[in-house]
Amino acid sequence: MTPRERVIRSLEFDSPDRAPRHLWTLPGIQFQRADELRAMTEMFPEDFAGPPFSYGKALRAQGLPNRRGSYTDEWGCTFEALEDGVVGEVKTPLLQDWNDLHRVRPPMEILDADWDSVSQIRDSADRFILASTTVRPFERMQFLRGTENLLMDIALRPREFFELRDMVHEFFLAELEHWVRTGVDGISFMDDWGSQASLLISPMSWRVLYKPLYQEYCDLIRSHGKYVFFHSDGNIEEIIPDLIEIGVDALNSQLFCMDLERIASRFKGQITFWGEIDRQWLLPFGTPDQVREGVRRVRAALDDGRGGVIAQCEWGLRDPFENIKAVFEAWLE
Repeated sequence: MTPRERVIRSLEFDSPDRAPRHLWTLPGIQFQRADELRAMTEMFPEDFAGPPFSYGKALRAQGLPNRRGSYTDEWGCTFEALEDGVVGEVKTPLLQDWNDLHRVRPPMEILDADWDSVSQIRDSADRFILASTTVRPFERMQFLRGTENLLMDIALRPREFFELRDMVHEFFLAELEHWVRTGVDGISFMDDWGSQASLLISPMSWRVLYKPLYQEYCDLIRSHGKYVFFHSDGNIEEIIPDLIEIGVDALNSQLFCMDLERIASRFKGQITFWGEIDRQWLLPFGTPDQVREGVRRVRAALDDGRGGVIAQCEWGLRDPFENIKAVFEAWLE
């Protein structure tokens, strides 16, 4: 069974030979622990690959992302990072006053890229090709407005909130229109919706304000025969039925922020659980044996051999090599 076949069988609940492997690495691993990363991927080859692709030149971007100091992204949002290997935070939003809304301009120039190069990958690849996009409407609006301002906007719903939301949404649809015409197998997008205990906004507000956007993304991706992958941090149990309804195929969420066994009893067999293993405590602070036990818990809840689960974990800068190794060893038990 090829890696690509393994992933597709998992997504289709068609009895793969094992759960597909997918290792996420935060930038600090690539900067500071490249030798360990190389050794890990040699021991546990990936079933996923990203396409060889770069977006077009962003006119407003300045500085180096994921490095200590300041970096300005393609929308003109400036992030402050206190250490290498992290994205940082926007401390001074561009759009603190709605009178400046006319100055916000989507970075259409980054879509001027070599999309044809992506379309050529399928013939030579045996892994599942998953595209990572910039699509994240809630987070992009936070970067532009600031989190506190945006949460107030969601409560008060001024006309300008909808103008900004629709501007961001239309740009992301334009981006996805390019991706769906390439040779990738799946397309991912994201928004971090959960706190440690619940959604950041009410489920009703989410359904009214953001679910219709996600529906359009899913419809577009699926209409071109691609699989939909979605990521959100935090406790998002309340909206998992909605994500299933709109057509998300694979969901990456913080299972250990929720009642894992209840999640499995409610949703197993309806959506593929794209990881993960607890990265708040187990991976940075647990022992390898505790990590293995965490994987066994996930497998007991979700992995019955029919598919619907992906052996994914995220490797942060402070996570010991032996703990990440233990994750993938436990998936092979």
